Amino acid sequence: MPRSVLAQTGSAGIYTCVDASGRRITSDRPITQCLDREQHELTGSGTVKRVIPPSYTAEERARLEAERRREAEIQARIADERRRDKALLLRYPNKAVHDKERAEALAQIDAVALAVNRRVETLQDQRRDIDSEMEFYQKDPAQAPAWLRRKLEDNQQEMDTHRRFLQAQADEKARVGARFDDELARLRKLWQEFGVQQP
Repeated sequence: MPRSVLAQTGSAGIYTCVDASGRRITSDRPITQCLDREQHELTGSGTVKRVIPPSYTAEERARLEAERRREAEIQARIADERRRDKALLLRYPNKAVHDKERAEALAQIDAVALAVNRRVETLQDQRRDIDSEMEFYQKDPAQAPAWLRRKLEDNQQEMDTHRRFLQAQADEKARVGARFDDELARLRKLWQEFGVQQP
């Protein structure tokens, strides 16, 4: 850089860039012809004080911001996955621990289903008794006493409710089993990655 330019600016900053046509421009303030490209601010002695990035249009800034957000989301997902993996390894240091928790979770669902099935059996016994009483009114069930018709209706409603509940329990058991399957597939990779020996 010519000493005359340095002498003229004294301790003030000097801005330099190469414009779109390849000309090097030097000025004592940011250069408008180089807003779309990198500029260097130099000290009075000619060393680079800072690099000024290009000034982007609103559309370009929006695009860059969207890219930064996407990158941040990707990094956040990666960090979240690492945290989940770490928590999974802490919770299940080996397959035996995972198998035990799976068995306990499924046993709880089975215990609830067993209790409901016992109630269903009781309802079925009640229904047989109700049906026996209704035999007297086979030709015209509307002639059955109101208390007997109500008893029949209540029995049917409770039976339907319990059957729906049992189906929900079966669905839950399948969901829990699938979750443990997914966890085990992930854990196998993690155990292998971290050299965890399985018994």
